[in-house]
Amino acid sequence: MMFVSFVSFAAGLAFLLMGAWPVLGFFGLDVLAIYWAFKINFQRGRASEEIHVTACELRVRRVSHRGHVIEFVLNPLWVQLDQKIHAEYGIEKLYLLSKGRRVSIASFLGPDEKASFAKGLIAALQAAKRGPTYNPVI
Repeated sequence: MMFVSFVSFAAGLAFLLMGAWPVLGFFGLDVLAIYWAFKINFQRGRASEEIHVTACELRVRRVSHRGHVIEFVLNPLWVQLDQKIHAEYGIEKLYLLSKGRRVSIASFLGPDEKASFAKGLIAALQAAKRGPTYNPVI
């Protein structure tokens, strides 16, 4: 922000010396708009989503940028992963379907990341459906 402010002030000062004094104010407004956009972006960056899969439950926990927490608990035996795929861009949306409920997940990921995440989630759901394994130490 210091660099943007310096460049904006220097350009505004040049216009001020040429006699176009209102331009200096508009450069100041640009700096304020950029600062506001960065501030909102950093606040929204605090949002998170966690998905835990065990043999007994699938838990989706979302924390908004304001700190509000929403949790969904689903049975992994009934959960299906639904994918909305665009022919050109790849996976656009991922949904968990279970007993009439539809929960959107991984909305902040890009198409390639969603594909990788979907592959890992499908493997975790299949492992949960197989149940715990018994590996005795000999």
